[in-house]
Amino acid sequence: MEIFLIVLLLLFLIGLSNIINHFIPFIPVPLIQIALGGVLAILPIGLQVPMEPELFFVLFIAPLLFNDGKNVPRKALWKLRVPILLLALGLVFVTVLVIGYLIHWLIPSIPLPAAFALAAILSPTDVVAVGAMASRVKLPKIIMHTLEGEGLTNDASGLVAFKFAVAATVTGYFSLAEASLSFVIIALGGLIGGAIIAFAIIRLRVFIRRLGMEDVTIHMLIQILTPFVIYLSVEHFHFSGILGVVAGGIVHAIERDREQSPTIKLQIVSNSTWSVILFILNGLVFVLLGLQVPGVANSIFENAAFNNMEVTGYIIIISISLFVLRFIWVLVAWWTGWKMKKGMVKPSFKAIGIITVSGVRGAVTLAGAFTLPFVLDDGSPFPERSLIIFIAAGVILATLMVTSIFLPIIARPKHEHMGENKVEREKRALIQSQSAAIKAVESSITNDNRETAIKIISKYNVRINQVHAAGNQKNQSEIRGKENKTRLIGLEAEKREIVRLVKEELVDREAAHLCLEHIQRMEMAVTNRMKYRRLIFILLLKKVLVKSGKLFLSKKRELIEQSKERLHKMIAIKLKTAKAAIREIKEKTSPDDKGISLIVIAEYSFLISRLKRDNKMVRGHEQVNFERDLQYIAIQAERDEVQDMFEEGTISFELAQKMRQHINIREANVVDEGSYDH
Repeated sequence: MEIFLIVLLLLFLIGLSNIINHFIPFIPVPLIQIALGGVLAILPIGLQVPMEPELFFVLFIAPLLFNDGKNVPRKALWKLRVPILLLALGLVFVTVLVIGYLIHWLIPSIPLPAAFALAAILSPTDVVAVGAMASRVKLPKIIMHTLEGEGLTNDASGLVAFKFAVAATVTGYFSLAEASLSFVIIALGGLIGGAIIAFAIIRLRVFIRRLGMEDVTIHMLIQILTPFVIYLSVEHFHFSGILGVVAGGIVHAIERDREQSPTIKLQIVSNSTWSVILFILNGLVFVLLGLQVPGVANSIFENAAFNNMEVTGYIIIISISLFVLRFIWVLVAWWTGWKMKKGMVKPSFKAIGIITVSGVRGAVTLAGAFTLPFVLDDGSPFPERSLIIFIAAGVILATLMVTSIFLPIIARPKHEHMGENKVEREKRALIQSQSAAIKAVESSITNDNRETAIKIISKYNVRINQVHAAGNQKNQSEIRGKENKTRLIGLEAEKREIVRLVKEELVDREAAHLCLEHIQRMEMAVTNRMKYRRLIFILLLKKVLVKSGKLFLSKKRELIEQSKERLHKMIAIKLKTAKAAIREIKEKTSPDDKGISLIVIAEYSFLISRLKRDNKMVRGHEQVNFERDLQYIAIQAERDEVQDMFEEGTISFELAQKMRQHINIREANVVDEGSYDH
């Protein structure tokens, strides 16, 4: 029970970190998660989650690297194989030598082999942390692919170097020739073993499908277990499990590209399931890292043998040295390659700076440090074990902070929009959010929903054209205000029409009441964002409860018929109110605002044509479901794009709020369609 409660608490912290990041996007989620983990460890609740390195690698690193291997652009990595290998192999071993000697010189109490061990575990960048940091800025594709390739492969080289350095410390014996041969065997064994096991698992899934077992649950279970099976199997034969899961992920990507995968339904379920798994695992990695920091720090700060200021100075010097060495290595390697190879891009200090500050260390470093043995072969304690772990933790935090501060600054593009005014920025942001929605719908097209998707894409293209057309107006916010006033005129006309129809007993009262509720939601969407979000939550909760209740009723067929009848009645009312709104808008709109009124009238006209189509046949009801689902996808894509632009600093908080308000208006229409279903 205690473990279950701890897991729930950690999951709560992951969710909380993303909520906090929504309001302070300039602080990366990993740093927030580390801070929350540290706070949780400090609280006097007796919470202890010890770091078990072997479990950490198999539970977190294996599935994360497997997924990265599945999604990595293979052609791009092959083209960049030389710079990737220079970073993943060359820079790792140079770091072990240079930083190892530096650590031994700074801290003579750490023997040279142990200093090499610390340098080795500090040498690999963390692909999870790099991805989390790079997601906040738009890096050039070549640089991003290089960093991804480096992160996928340098864990193995760093951990192998760490393993031999630890062995040299413990036994006092080291052979460079033996270590080099062992590295080649371990790396090749991991790659080949991972690929073979992945291929065998794929053939097993194909065999199961040929037996007629297309159960999505079984195939999804096999997918989830795959990285753990590969990692444990490869490690059992003392090869690199990390390279094994990367190779396994690449093999699965090749299988997916050849369209040997099961049904589209399984692909959708797979993508959804893995997105949840990766979200949780990424968060847990940094929360657990934060949980370890206070304990590691206390072991040093409370020890009289260490001077706290000196130890902090060690961390700063080592962190700066890692970045400086990385900068020099990238500069020399790139410049040499440019001089020797014609057609190669000339190195720029900006690109070199981006690669340099992206050298962030993460949980792999700390997990590796915790694998240090407590004693040597002669029974004496491992030299400065606590200090080594503390320095590793400190360097992780230092590199995370440096990357989070300087990467957005260095990667920021030369502002091509410096001369644009507020109206032009708003116009560009609107077009960008609409384009994101179009891409999201295009990626969700199937044979069943193709016609509906094309119509939704056409609507968004119309909006983009309207934004272009309105670009010459002097004040975009004034235009938006007039548009909202026009909508309120239409909503008032709808309410009056419903009241008239009820008085004359021309419509069903219950259906009329539901339509009035929708009009109130629309008014809230236009005038008050917070009240609208609260009302939407209550409505969706009510819908879930109603649908859940239907599962326990015996007269389900009768309920379905009643629901259809109510749907037809509400459609009839909406047709009348929409026409009344168009009449009212035409009468009350001045000639100067004719263009704005046409936008709102076009929305009503589209609504009328859709309602007429849906009222003709039952099949139309299924079409509504397709349309509603795709609209939800588009709306969420808009919201995500608005949040991304806000986090990148390309739009202000006020503009983000305005854009969200208009997204709310469209969402209110979609939710209203959903309310017809019950």
